[in-house]
Amino acid sequence: MPATVGRRTDRLAPFRNRNRARATDRRAVVRASMVAAVAYAAWLAIGAFGRPYNFFDMKIYHGAVVWWANGNELYNFIAPDTNLGFTYPPFAALVMLPMSWLPVDAAGWLNALASIAALAVALAALLRPIVDRLGWSLWFTVGIATPMAVAIEPSRETLGYGQVNLLLFALVVADLVGLRWRAKRGTHHDTANSALARFVYGGAWAGVGIGLATAIKLTPALFIAYLMITRQWRAAMIAVGTAMSVTLGTFLLVDTESRAYFTGVLWQTGRVGAADMTANQSLAGLLARLYDSIEAPGLLWLAFAVLVLVLGLSRAASARADGDELTAFTLVGLTANVISPISWSHHLVWVIPAIIVLADAAVRRREASRGHLPRVTSAPPTSGVPALRPPIWYPALTGLRHGVGALTLYLLFLISPIWPYEHQLPEMSHYQDGLFGALLENSLAIALIVLVAALPWRPGAEPAFYHDRLVRAAQLTARR
Repeated sequence: MPATVGRRTDRLAPFRNRNRARATDRRAVVRASMVAAVAYAAWLAIGAFGRPYNFFDMKIYHGAVVWWANGNELYNFIAPDTNLGFTYPPFAALVMLPMSWLPVDAAGWLNALASIAALAVALAALLRPIVDRLGWSLWFTVGIATPMAVAIEPSRETLGYGQVNLLLFALVVADLVGLRWRAKRGTHHDTANSALARFVYGGAWAGVGIGLATAIKLTPALFIAYLMITRQWRAAMIAVGTAMSVTLGTFLLVDTESRAYFTGVLWQTGRVGAADMTANQSLAGLLARLYDSIEAPGLLWLAFAVLVLVLGLSRAASARADGDELTAFTLVGLTANVISPISWSHHLVWVIPAIIVLADAAVRRREASRGHLPRVTSAPPTSGVPALRPPIWYPALTGLRHGVGALTLYLLFLISPIWPYEHQLPEMSHYQDGLFGALLENSLAIALIVLVAALPWRPGAEPAFYHDRLVRAAQLTARR
């Protein structure tokens, strides 16, 4: 009898495997349908809340490199029907030079596809520790997160105008991954077969992304200052070395343009635009609009900028010390957005990891309340102390404020209420629609300042320094 049962069981095994495979296929179809639905909803949201996009900035870049390729001076280019020219360092022009071989629309769409791919890879890197902890599917999570991230103001403006912010964001995130991998030295990554794989997974290259981003656009240089403050000397020196190497190499290749940029163009702030323009959601833009002036009051802006700089870098250093390198990087990126004289709304890509941090903080606090909060806290019957019961609603509300913060921040940057209240001096005052209109016109800048001051970090979430501490502890033990 047992043998017969065993044979029957074996005969049923293929059917069970087939049913299991069908269930897996159905689950994959459902997930793919959900990703497609979210992507379609993101497309509708861009149409509802976005602005008309025609690769405006890409046309300037493309026109400038075509002008340059034809033997003209790069920084003498002025786009037709505008007073705008090329404002990036000459290394960025070298990187963009191949665009001169393509029609401008093809260059714009190629940049958009590359930017979306870079965003998806960056999101995979940022979300990997979270989905591993929660047991979620990485591809499905990234498939949902990518169109959601594309729909919000910084991403859709970057894509629609043909900007490079998502590509620079991915370069900086690559260094975050490198620091994470360096912290895991001594794991299975060290057993990789090839020297190249050991070099990549060893994270010894961390700093190259920040260096390249700094050579293309100067604001990522604040990440170098952060690396130095937190004594991540290797990554800091690699970043400095990379930025200096490509910049000096550019001097050797295009000496005239390099001298023109660093001795003149860099200091011509009027080439970028007026501080009070609604799209400028930096501290300087906020102050200029509050004072109803074309430019921000210089001493007041400098005082507040230094305060925000100290606050942002100190909170970033504290986040790192508590083992949350992602929040540290996010605080540095947000601080750079706030203190920069010009931070167009498409520059504000660091709000994306801020939303991730807030959402994960909510999940972590809810997990902690479920795992560690006792149902009944009792005292010995003879102690005279009554038994304590936590409120029944306490676990359900744990992490609620962080979850609400993440949702509010996402909706704010999805709807982007700055544009219905856009004003421009001297045509009309920034108080044209009263205090409420002024508040909404500055809402993104206010949100950035609040994030710098109050973004929570998650102790132990993803440290990038444990290996070094273990090595030092082992060395001290050996000496004793």
